[in-house]
Amino acid sequence: MTPLVLLPGMMCDARLFAPQLVAIHDRAVMVAPITGHDTTAALARAVLADAPPRFALGGLSMGGIVAMEMLAQAPDRIAGLCLMDTNPKAEHPEVAGRREPQIARVRGGALRAVMRHEMKPNYLADTPNRGAILDTCMAMAEALGPDVFVRQSRALQTRDDRQEALRAASVPTLILCGRQDALCPVHRHELMASLVAGSRLEVLDGAGHLPTLEQPETVDTHLRAWLAEVDAAEGRR
Repeated sequence: MTPLVLLPGMMCDARLFAPQLVAIHDRAVMVAPITGHDTTAALARAVLADAPPRFALGGLSMGGIVAMEMLAQAPDRIAGLCLMDTNPKAEHPEVAGRREPQIARVRGGALRAVMRHEMKPNYLADTPNRGAILDTCMAMAEALGPDVFVRQSRALQTRDDRQEALRAASVPTLILCGRQDALCPVHRHELMASLVAGSRLEVLDGAGHLPTLEQPETVDTHLRAWLAEVDAAEGRR
């Protein structure tokens, strides 16, 4: 079975994929941190250094951005690609500018306030488990701490557009997002699906920016189907 490498979003850790780590038990699965550098290029190189020689790659939000950077750096090592609630474009200058006051506040000790009041409210659909997921998000952010917030913010500000890397992709590709994602809306995923020949787009009702936690069973189903495609393609190589 093809190994699977998963990349979490900004200020998230392996808990973001907790349901999937239980559901996907037929192969080696690695959740790689993207915390130690302040550029997406360096983050991608660090993950590639620890990853298997060839693997299926899934990333959510910032994890998807780093996944696309990995695709640009080492396309021959990636057997399949899953991009969830992410964005292939470089950061818009207006968004990059909004990060500066957030960085200043976090450096001043206000990480929890920035996460709870400025970022996380935009992440989730209005579902019964929203409060519990928000608590998990806060726990992940506090465990990672302010230095990681600053590094990840800088990496997002300076990232490259990776649409050309997607155009060149020729592996089984799943594009998945929550219909209620206000941060990375559906049209961004329609764009990515149009760039990757033969890719499959899945839009999940009742989910926002974190469908792995909001609609885990549905995500698990789509991931298993995608991994079966990856394994079949690898068997034909």
